[in-house]
Amino acid sequence: MSAFKTKIFPEPVLEFGDQHHHPDPRLGLLQAGPLQTNLGDTIKVGIVGSALTVEKSIEFLRLIEDGFAGKTEKHPNLHPDFPGLRNQNPFRCKFEAVAPEEGVLTKSQIEKITKEPNDACAVEMAIDAVMSQLEKLETHRERPAVVIVALPVNLIERVWRNELGFDDVVDDESAEPGKGKASPNFRGLLKARAMGLSFPIQIVWEDVINLDAKIPRKIKDSSDRQTQDRADVAWNLMTTIYYKGSGKVPWRRMPEEGEFTACYIGISFFKDAETDQIWTSAAQMFDERGRGFILRGGPAQSESRGRHPYLTIQESRQITEMALAAYKSVHRTMPARVIVMKTSRFREDEAEGVCLALDEAGVELRDLVWIHESYSVKVLRDGDFPVLRGTFVELDGNGLLYTNGSIPYYGTYPGVYVPNPVLLCPHPRSESTIEQIAREVFSLTKINWNSTQMNQRLPIPIRAARKVGDVLKYVPVDQKVSSDYRRYI
Repeated sequence: MSAFKTKIFPEPVLEFGDQHHHPDPRLGLLQAGPLQTNLGDTIKVGIVGSALTVEKSIEFLRLIEDGFAGKTEKHPNLHPDFPGLRNQNPFRCKFEAVAPEEGVLTKSQIEKITKEPNDACAVEMAIDAVMSQLEKLETHRERPAVVIVALPVNLIERVWRNELGFDDVVDDESAEPGKGKASPNFRGLLKARAMGLSFPIQIVWEDVINLDAKIPRKIKDSSDRQTQDRADVAWNLMTTIYYKGSGKVPWRRMPEEGEFTACYIGISFFKDAETDQIWTSAAQMFDERGRGFILRGGPAQSESRGRHPYLTIQESRQITEMALAAYKSVHRTMPARVIVMKTSRFREDEAEGVCLALDEAGVELRDLVWIHESYSVKVLRDGDFPVLRGTFVELDGNGLLYTNGSIPYYGTYPGVYVPNPVLLCPHPRSESTIEQIAREVFSLTKINWNSTQMNQRLPIPIRAARKVGDVLKYVPVDQKVSSDYRRYI
């Protein structure tokens, strides 16, 4: 029987304005504001949707100014009040809806889309209609910094597809191949088409901004959608709008004392929507300040039946070189350390290609980590509550890490399903210990500017790489892709 040791990591601390630090994104923002503050600035917000969803979006933005009470009776830290955007403004800036008349989809446009019998045609028609309004806002004298695409319920029913299949990224060791080609994914295709605009977009469902709207159960079930109270919605939505509209990160992981400058590379794989047969690699690079850089690699290889894509020596070397070049273009120097993460096992050729690129760049500190999502071993905790988030078990050089679980700060487990751990498997060429790697992966789960809750399962390099693949599959190979992470989430 193998020996193992167990410990519980404390909740990772985040850094906000004025070098203030706190584990809770919401309280950190409330106490000190964003890491990079636009003090006194105004973020202009455009809106595209039906006449009703545009109206309700404007109304919701006005209500947000005065704040919302949270569901604080049982778990005040889990559902805190949203303080509003006046004296206690967590973002230290203003938000202003602009040019609402330019973003309205007509009833006849929406009716034609909903009555279109062909799924793919309906998605294309909807995207054409939305893009037409986005392009109007692009040329408006009050051009917005970010645009909310507020989808009405009847449009969501017609174009939103969430079933597993062609549109899923398949890169986990245990993943099965997709079930065949489906209609285009509305979200991915719209973000791909909107990539050339001067502003990012945020897709919002009608029930977020309209209390009277109800999303059909068939849609909710397939998307794991849960209803949030208005305070939670305000926290999450305005954090995203701040990030996308300002281009500044609200918080970052708190660096350890003496920590080396680092570059995090997440590698994922996606199937090109046009060619259907070619696996392509995608990488998302984050620096120590939390900024994201999007990279599109070349074609990847795959095992029989399109399963388990992988990189050759040349391909892994090239994607690593691209990441290092992007890092140097911003920092004017190479990082002291590089961490490469994949959700599939590192083949020796892949590891060799990464290391060749790092050797050439003079980067001696490196970690190559396979993050296995479907490991069957679980840890049990005494009592009725799930295992604590941050529970870590070392297993023969690998590490079992619970990034979801009960959170003492919340006083409860914020999830719906029994939490599953991830297995961290460092490649033999990795420099850090498994405990050091696990702590770092744990802290990287806190970087998500689409949510202010502390229960993200995967670290940001992996999560981001997948988001990128969902969009890049619809971008032609000969088209330049944006390096701005805001365009993909």
